[in-house]
Amino acid sequence: MDKSISRQIAEYAVGLQFKNLPEDVIYEVKRYMYDSIGCAYGGYHTRDVNIIRDIYMEMGGKGESTVLGFGDKLPAVNATLINSLMVRALDFNDIYWKEDPSHPSDIIPAAWAVGELVNTNMKDVMVAIVLAYEFEQRLCLFAKPGVRERKWHHATLTQFVSPLVAGKLLGLDVNQMVNAIGISGSHNHTIGCPTAGKLTMMKNTVDPMAVQSGVFAALMAKKGYSGTEKVFEGKEGFMDAFIGWNAKEESLNPTDMEGRDGVSSWSWDVDVLVGGLGDSYKIMECGMKAFPTEALTHTHLSCVLNAMINNDLDYTDIQEVKVTCFSQAYDILFDPAKYRPESRETADHSLPYCLAAAMVDKKITAESFSDEKLNDPRIFEVIDKIKGEPSQEFEKMFPEKQPSRVVITTNEGNEYSEYLEYPKGDPREPMTMDDLKNKFNSLAGDKFDSGAKTQLKEYIFNCEDMSAGEFMDNLTV
Repeated sequence: MDKSISRQIAEYAVGLQFKNLPEDVIYEVKRYMYDSIGCAYGGYHTRDVNIIRDIYMEMGGKGESTVLGFGDKLPAVNATLINSLMVRALDFNDIYWKEDPSHPSDIIPAAWAVGELVNTNMKDVMVAIVLAYEFEQRLCLFAKPGVRERKWHHATLTQFVSPLVAGKLLGLDVNQMVNAIGISGSHNHTIGCPTAGKLTMMKNTVDPMAVQSGVFAALMAKKGYSGTEKVFEGKEGFMDAFIGWNAKEESLNPTDMEGRDGVSSWSWDVDVLVGGLGDSYKIMECGMKAFPTEALTHTHLSCVLNAMINNDLDYTDIQEVKVTCFSQAYDILFDPAKYRPESRETADHSLPYCLAAAMVDKKITAESFSDEKLNDPRIFEVIDKIKGEPSQEFEKMFPEKQPSRVVITTNEGNEYSEYLEYPKGDPREPMTMDDLKNKFNSLAGDKFDSGAKTQLKEYIFNCEDMSAGEFMDNLTV
């Protein structure tokens, strides 16, 4: 390569301007901000958000950026973590899943916080958000197979993107941006255990921590701190350490390795990361969530809800539920810890729990994971009737499709079968504005009356001429 990977990324990021963005891309940025802010309002009172907020409120510091909803003013680095965790807390924000999964909206709060810090306008903030989606999604295609298959968490990808977003708003030049990527990318590799087995608050926190760290890295680079330029392709860099790359020759070295789903050839696709920049925009390919659950549950939930509602079934009618899914979904969603979840974090990643709750209530909402619901005996009357089976045929269809086949057998011996290939919110079946409005209003709950909810929507979709500070002040509960 004539230029390092991080330099190619940095040059594109530094050069991107609002005038480069098509109208549909700008509109999509607003849709994702609207969705993310709704998710944040839904996560406003969660225990994990309030623990982190309490720590930072006790620490205090210069009031640089606004804590979404609460209205507190804190250092930009600290506000970033709280806001990102608030967006993430209910696992209801956006989803992109190819070789790797990601939630690019986790990074949006870096743009809000740094935009407010430097007193810029929302046009600049939206450019930074486009960069967040562009490179988070490209990184999901970069490792073959993805870092999740290699037993690492997708926060490992975010570490390279968050400094770009913050650095863009700090006005870093190309060399500084390269340094920011090298600083953050040297120390935020995240192992996969936060989303494996019995889950804890760290499930939703590791990615926001990588977002926060990227803001700090950009601030370091702004002051002249240096970072590893060849953090991707260099000796003992990301690609070398994660196998499938010859760092000495800077060339592919596909290697058969044992991963989460067995032996496969580990390699990389450099062109998918840095090729064709500006030809199109990845944000147009991202998806939103119709349910506040792990993304791989969604087609299965839709199948079960269709079967229950369309056939007027009650949970007491059920003898067995057989769920066929692709192997990655089976590994994540059906491990034994998922049958007796003790926390919201485990429950919303438990397909048996989610399906049982859906059968009992004919819906899945944020309230499906309350302490009361986690102790609802009706759910545990049916949860052991749910059986999963992995399908190699379905595995070959993923990630292009997320197939699910659900067969419900009743006590009378009747069978009801449903098959879907992708969930609501997928770009092929996108959330409509009515869907988004209903989701936002439900998440905002009683924090705002109907008039205020309408006004918030107007603020978000007409924010171009606002400063970042004005925008954040308008969102205070």
